[in-house]
Amino acid sequence: MNRTNAETGVGRPGVRGRGAEAGVNLLALRSHNGALVLALLRTAGPAGISRLELAERTGLTPQAVSKITARLRAEGLAAEAGRRASTGGKPRTVLRLVPEAGHAVGLHLDRDELTAVLCDLTGTVVARRRVPLGLGAGAEAVFSGAAQEVESLLAEVPAAASVLGVGVALPGPLDHAHGVLHRVTGFPEWDGFPLRDALTRRLGVPVVVDKDTNAAALGLALGLAGGGSVGAGYGSFAYLHLGTGLGAGLVIGGAVHRGARTGAGEFGHQVIQLDGPVCTCGNRGCIEALCLAAVAAGAVDEAARVLGTGAANLAGLLDIDLVLLGGRTVAAHPEPFVRGVGAVLDERARREGLDAAVPVRIAPGEARGVAEGAAQLLLAPLFGRAEG
Repeated sequence: MNRTNAETGVGRPGVRGRGAEAGVNLLALRSHNGALVLALLRTAGPAGISRLELAERTGLTPQAVSKITARLRAEGLAAEAGRRASTGGKPRTVLRLVPEAGHAVGLHLDRDELTAVLCDLTGTVVARRRVPLGLGAGAEAVFSGAAQEVESLLAEVPAAASVLGVGVALPGPLDHAHGVLHRVTGFPEWDGFPLRDALTRRLGVPVVVDKDTNAAALGLALGLAGGGSVGAGYGSFAYLHLGTGLGAGLVIGGAVHRGARTGAGEFGHQVIQLDGPVCTCGNRGCIEALCLAAVAAGAVDEAARVLGTGAANLAGLLDIDLVLLGGRTVAAHPEPFVRGVGAVLDERARREGLDAAVPVRIAPGEARGVAEGAAQLLLAPLFGRAEG
């Protein structure tokens, strides 16, 4: 007999039942359905959404939605937002997300600066800290200072609220799955440092570690930096970050692409000049070395042309829809970089007979994007975005 579970919604069309697949994890299904409801509550904003609308938009039974929302209210994640007139019968009660019920910390360890933000469930920053940092000071010293800054932010979380954890973003390469750093370009002393486990032991909360470019790309994909998803209408995009180094965050099919060994996006170390200057990674003629040398010489147009060459290679390899530029160096010269990168992509389009070149834009909200994206490494899965 096909039974229906009141909370999972099993038995409804479009919802997997017990017999559909061996070993179905009902707890995971329960969590998935809860994430669907939470995501709709967040999207609805303060105005809220009714249980009937939740059922219609999720495909869950009204009974399942009632059980899920009751649990979310008991956990303090949802609350009533008033009543709304209906087309017939009594007014419907609408529910809203309670943003202050949960918090996550986003930590950006740049080569010379630390930025930490405390975000509520909507991703809104409620507290921020920024201090000088030197990654070359050694893993233990940097780890201790970073932990202290995070502890200061966690102390601001209300006693009744939950802490989802800490997302840490820093230059790669690194192992996202295990939270272990590799030979961070220019700072080989970090090789093998178990940053995730060390912070988890120190802070007592879950920790996720990722590359700064991936965190920024996740934030851009979720529309954190300026209202609405910047990737709307674009299936895939590349975020190119030029600051004290150069890297890329790739979003393919709406999800952050990290690769089989979480090493995708080492954009700055593609060799484009075989006899070029030595890069900090040990190779010659890396696009990062060429870009930074041009910037240091005041030749911004040349740096933009070099960056555009790398962007054109990426567009040809992945057939992406959009290139977004960010980082402190780009922020200091936005127009020359957009113009220079765009010119190289335009030339590629003409040469290959394409109808239009891949568009180039400045990433919105870039100054805060990495730290906020790092917080989303914890927040996104709560709302069903597994790539967090």
